[in-house]
Formats: sequence, structure tokens, C-alpha cells
Amino acid sequence: MLFGIAARARSKTASASGFGSVRTKFALKAALSLGLAVGLPLALGGCLGYDGQVVHGYQSDARSLDQVKVGASAEQILTLLGTPTTTSTVGGDAWYYVTQVTDRDIAFLQPKLVDQRVFAVYFDKNKKVERVANYGMQDGKVFDFVSRTTPTAGAESTFLKGMFVNLLHF
Repeated sequence: MLFGIAARARSKTASASGFGSVRTKFALKAALSLGLAVGLPLALGGCLGYDGQVVHGYQSDARSLDQVKVGASAEQILTLLGTPTTTSTVGGDAWYYVTQVTDRDIAFLQPKLVDQRVFAVYFDKNKKVERVANYGMQDGKVFDFVSRTTPTAGAESTFLKGMFVNLLHF
């Protein structure tokens, strides 16, 4: 209470002399400038300092992917790689582990797909690994990084098979 009375007395004498109003204005401007200098970067920090690369799906480890060998059982693959992202329902038994990497420059923009990998494990009738493929994107096309081939659409056809099929349509 004693400090409050002394402060009021000082402010009355300072405002009477004219120095208090200049000091008060200067103090308000300094506080406002400091508030803007600190507040503006904090407010914009969420938009400008955003690291936009995010990995979705299966987090692959090169060491564990190299340990998948032809002839291994499905249980060994499940222990080694974990639960697959999805499995095939048509055309045989296969497990797929899907990884996508997206990037966005600014926090509120739509993300762009930078990389997509599908690690496929194909099984035979006895639930043993028949073959392994590591599909990815190369120039916008699906590409198998293990065999270094691009899959084609449809079954392979020979010249003679095409001739017989066309003769049957007559």
C-alpha cells in the first residue's frame, strides 16, 4: 500500500511537469513494438517453418527387407516385417507393405506424392516365399527395383496365338 501511494504521488508530479506523458507515450510505443516483434514471428512460425516431408504407411528397414529370402515361411515373414499393409485376394497369395512419402511446402497446401514403395512378398501354395518384389515410382511409372523391370498390362501373347484367336472370330 505504501508503494501504491508513492507511485501515485510521483505520477501526479511527473504529469504536472510534462515529462510523464512523454515517458508514458515512449513506454507504450516501446511495449507495442516489442509485442509486435515477438508476437508476429510466433504467429507466422506455424506456416513458415514447416518441414513438410512425411512418411506414411510401412516404415521399411533395408536390413530387414534384405533378410526376406525365397523359401521362408509366412510366419517368418510376419515376424520379420510385421503385419502387411494389405494382402491380395485375387490371383494367388501375396502380402504388400506400402510406404508413401508426401511433401508440402506450406502447412495448409495440398501434399504432393514424392515417393511410393510397395514391397511385395509372393507365396506359393505351401505358404513359402516364392518371390519378392520392391515396386516404386520411376518417372511416374510403377517399377520393380529388385528385377529392374516395368510390368506390362495383360498376358504375354505370341504371334501364333494371335493368329488363331483372330481366325476363331471369323
